[in-house]
Formats: sequence, structure tokens, C-alpha cells
Amino acid sequence: MPFPTPLNQERLNYPMQYGIIFLTDLLVCANISHDIQGDTSEHFTSSSSNNSCFLCLSNRQSHTNQPRQVRKEVTNSPIFTALFPFLRWFHLVSKDSLKADFIAGLTGAVIVLPQGVAFATIAGLPPEYGLYTAMVTPIIAALFGSSYHLVSGPTTAISIVVFSAISHHAEPGTPEFIYQVLTLTFLAGLYQLAFGLARLGALVNFVSHTVVIGFTAGAAILIVTSQMKHILGVFVPKGESFLHTWYDIYVAAGDINIYLVVIALATLASAMLTKRFFPRAPNLLVGMIVGSLLAMLFGRHTDTIQLVGEIPAHLPPLSSPIFSFQTIKMLAPEAFAVALLGLIEAVSISRAVATKSNQRIDANQEFIGQGLSNIFGSFFSSYAGSGSFTRSGLNYEAGARTPLSAIFAAVLLMGIVLLIAPLTAYLPIAAMGGIILLVAYNLIDFHHIKDVFKMSRSETVILLTTFLATLFLELEFAIYLGVLISLLFFLAKTSTPHIPTLAIDGDISSSRRKLMPIDEKPLKQCPQLKIIRIDMSVYFGSINHIQNRISSIVESERIYHILIVGSGINFIDMAGAEALASENNRLKKMNGGIYFVGLKPSVYEFIAKVNLVRNIGGDHFFDRKTVAIKEIKKKLDDSVCKECNALIFKECW
Repeated sequence: MPFPTPLNQERLNYPMQYGIIFLTDLLVCANISHDIQGDTSEHFTSSSSNNSCFLCLSNRQSHTNQPRQVRKEVTNSPIFTALFPFLRWFHLVSKDSLKADFIAGLTGAVIVLPQGVAFATIAGLPPEYGLYTAMVTPIIAALFGSSYHLVSGPTTAISIVVFSAISHHAEPGTPEFIYQVLTLTFLAGLYQLAFGLARLGALVNFVSHTVVIGFTAGAAILIVTSQMKHILGVFVPKGESFLHTWYDIYVAAGDINIYLVVIALATLASAMLTKRFFPRAPNLLVGMIVGSLLAMLFGRHTDTIQLVGEIPAHLPPLSSPIFSFQTIKMLAPEAFAVALLGLIEAVSISRAVATKSNQRIDANQEFIGQGLSNIFGSFFSSYAGSGSFTRSGLNYEAGARTPLSAIFAAVLLMGIVLLIAPLTAYLPIAAMGGIILLVAYNLIDFHHIKDVFKMSRSETVILLTTFLATLFLELEFAIYLGVLISLLFFLAKTSTPHIPTLAIDGDISSSRRKLMPIDEKPLKQCPQLKIIRIDMSVYFGSINHIQNRISSIVESERIYHILIVGSGINFIDMAGAEALASENNRLKKMNGGIYFVGLKPSVYEFIAKVNLVRNIGGDHFFDRKTVAIKEIKKKLDDSVCKECNALIFKECW
């Protein structure tokens, strides 16, 4: 049955961003009709059940303008936006944004064409699989992620991890290798989706970005190493380690093919010069063209120049991972490493771009977007992908306004591949090697590496450990090791909170006296009351350090009354509460105790729930320092006070 005239006319006037309205109409129709029945029950009583849906909309529209408002309320509801997160930015789409996103998407499509081929080569896959990944994953990640500018797809770091993980189980390029890569991608997507649904996005905050810097630098060296046999034309057995590969190259130095070296260097130089003098031009594509022309020229003199071969000119075909228990069990550990690296990359890159665009990133939603893109991609001949810093940064610089730019890039890439795929038959593998050399060089973040060496000793250890582990150990283990060391340094830092000793600064008659750390200014202290401040949370990792500090005060200074300023304590866990109660009991036997002032409401609420307040005593907790000192002064030994010369409290006079 056709829509009534008022609804048809209104729908014709909707802007483009309401293309999804029809589904929304059906979802909210019952709600609208329920509202209207309160006013026009007689009309709806006489209406048929089949027609009431459209009649309620028509009738409501003829009297008020509420359908749009109801529709907007539903599409902005938490449940609806959780299922369709792209609705959060869909209202930003306009004629101007479409134009800007299309131009940015076209730029991205041209850039990703040579990158996709190069990354697939690094992963040990046929070149078209890199392009398939660049066609599928950006669309899903854009629709279900949170960043407006992040462009997902194949990346160098993940490509080399994929190659390292699967090459142990199958010969690169074979059907078995491809099926296992698809299975690895599916499992990595499941991990990522599970992390997102479990709201574990904050975990990325505990992994130092230095891990990624060290890993990508090491991966860059490995990538260069893997391409030397194609650039030099020497034989290197498959599966050789980093050091063995360079030893084989040294032994075979006399067999270097000068034609291949010239092609690779010319490709590399032309790409770099294009980037230098024509920054907006697709420099990698220009380099490939130069390398192909040289190969055609040298082909008259030698038959040793191998070509990449023609890429199939069709869209991503359907595929299926292997769901056997044995395969899943075998690939699950490697898939976890791929998932972890992909999440770190995606969230780090999206946040880096967001600092320029002033957008807030939802890490949990980003996890979900990356997970769904990999799961979906595994059924469309795509391997594991993540956010690309190069393409994401270029996307922002090109003026993209919404995630539609990433979708445009993927769709335009499909068209480009259908048109120019046969031309890859003229692309020499040596030229591809030259392009990959440039990609590897750009992976090394020299600026941040220099800053790390200069600024932080602990970060330097993390960087060097991850870098060396990448070169000499399994890649997935290198990721785990870097993350583990990063977490160990974090825990080591939080487990030793700064606990300064405080004393009162200011004349006794002044009304503006305050507590100040004695290491900043030499001040008199009370011989019976120690005032300290804990500048970090009291939890299972830090309680040993705090207990040692209290024991040092008791044993070295013979002070049994300790006032803790709690303004810097963000939380106290169960272990911390139990340890503080134990310390108070120990001091109580010495006629002393632990007192607290200035605890945050959330902290006080928790320790009240776990009975710390009751165990220690409510008279040990204060809101103001003046009240705390006044009450604690009553519990001090008067005989000591009579002989004291410090007299730092007003109560001492």
C-alpha cells in the first residue's frame, strides 16, 4: 500500500542523511501510534491493523511535527546507537561534507593501491589480497568504529606478523597458507570484538606506545632483510633467521644482479623525489611506473627480471576460514598477538589524529569496529588489518569530515582495480622491493626514538628490548615481551608511591598557615605526630612500600601517631584496607594510631563498606586538617609536650 500523501511529501524533503529513516519509521511506529491513540482513539479503533502504521504517521504529521523528533530520539537512544554506531555521525553528512569526503577518499584510494600490493607481498600472500583487505575492512571499521578519520586496512607491522605466524605452518602463497591466514584473521577479529564488548578499551592505556615504536622499528629491519633477495637477485633459503639471511647475502655477494639493483634503486629514488617535490602526487605509484618502464627497457638485454604478474580484475571473492578445532588451537596464540597489535595501532592512531580534529575517541567502540572488520573480512578474502597512520593522516589532511571518506576510498579502489589490474603484469618484483624499502624506512620513527633515548631510561629499556626481541625472537613473542615489560615498569612505578613528610609553614599567629613538604623547605616537626601524604593509590601493589614507610617512622623516629593526608589517594582496595587496619592495630598497642584527613568521598565510601572505618574508629577520620590536629593533640603524651621546643601547633601554646 502506498504511503499517504503527507508522509510522501515529507519524505521527499528529507536531506540525504535520513536515508535510513524507513527502518526507523517501522521501529518507532508502535510508539507513535500509542501516543496518538490518547487523542484520537476513535479513529484508530476503526482503522485496520495493516493500515494503522501508516495512518498514525500521516495523522500525526498533519497535526504536529513530532515524527521527526520521535525518530531522532530513537536513533539517538543508547541501544540504537550501540547497534548502529554510524548513526552518531550520520547527521553530519551534507552536500559539502560529501564533496570533501569524496576527494579525500579518492586520494586514499590512489595511495592504498601500491601499498596494498606491497603489504600483501610482505605477508606472503598474492598481491590482490592486500587490495581486497583495503576494499573490505575500511567500510566495516568506518561504520562500527568511533573515529571520523581513521582509515583501516592492511598495515606493514601486522603483515609481517601474519607472515611470521603462518609461515611456520604452511608455504607462503599456497592455498593452505591463505586459508590459515583467513582463519588467523577471523580469530583475531573475535578477540578484538570480545575485548570491545567486555569494555576493555582502557587496557590500551597501560601499554606504552614505545612498545609499538620499538616493534615497528624492528619490523622495518626485518622487512628490508626479507626484500634483499628480490633486490639483489641472490638466493636465500626460505625460513632463514635475521642473522642467517644476511650471512647468506654476504656469501652470495658475487652473484648480485645489477639490473635488479638499478630497478629497485630507481623505483626508490623516484618515489622519494616525487614525495619531496610533489607532495600531493601518489609517489609510490610513480615509483612503480618508473620501475616498470626500466624493466621493459632492460628486458631486451636480460631474462632475469621477474614480474609480479597480473592481479585478477574482480571484487573480493567469498572465502571461508578453517573452523577445525586443531587449526583454531594452533593459531589461537598467534591470533591474540595480531589482535593486540591491531588494537594498539588503531587506538593510538585514532587518538593521534583526534588531537588535531578535537574529536573524542571511544576505545571500546574502536575495538568493536576493528573486530567486526576482521571477522567480516575473513569471509571476503581479506587478511588482518588495522588503522593505518599514513592513510589516516592523509585522510585528515585531505579534508575528510566523516567516516564516509574511508568508505569512498574503498569503493573507488574497487573501480580502480577493475580498470588497471591487468597493468600489474608489467610490475617487476625488484620495483616492488624498492617500494617496500621506502615503506620500511617510513616505519622507523626516528623523532620519537631520539626523544625516548633522551627523556626516559625506563622507556629506553622498553624500546630496545622490543626492538631486539623483534629481530631475534618470534614476532608475536616480541609483542608480548614488550607489553609485559611496559606493564612491569608501570606496576613498579605505581607500587612505590611518593610519600613526603609534611610540616606546618607559617607564623603561629598567622591565619594562612599550610602544610608543606619538608624537602622543599626545612621546617620544625612535632616529635609525637608524623604528618605524611600518600601521592598515589593504596592497593595490593603499593601497600608493601607504604607499610615499610610507616615502619621506618615507628622504628627510626619512635613516633606512634601518624596522620595521613589522603588528598592524593584515588582509591584503596581490599588489600590496602586490611593492611592499614593492621598497621593501626600495631600502633594502637604502642598507644598510637593512624589518622586520615581529606579523603575523597568515593574513597571514604569504599573503606566504609569494607569496615575499615569501623575497625580503626570513626574518630580517626577527619575532613579538615585543623580539626584533625586539634583532636590528635589530645591523645599525645603531655609530659613530652611540656618539654617540647617545637611548639608548631596552636594547641601547643
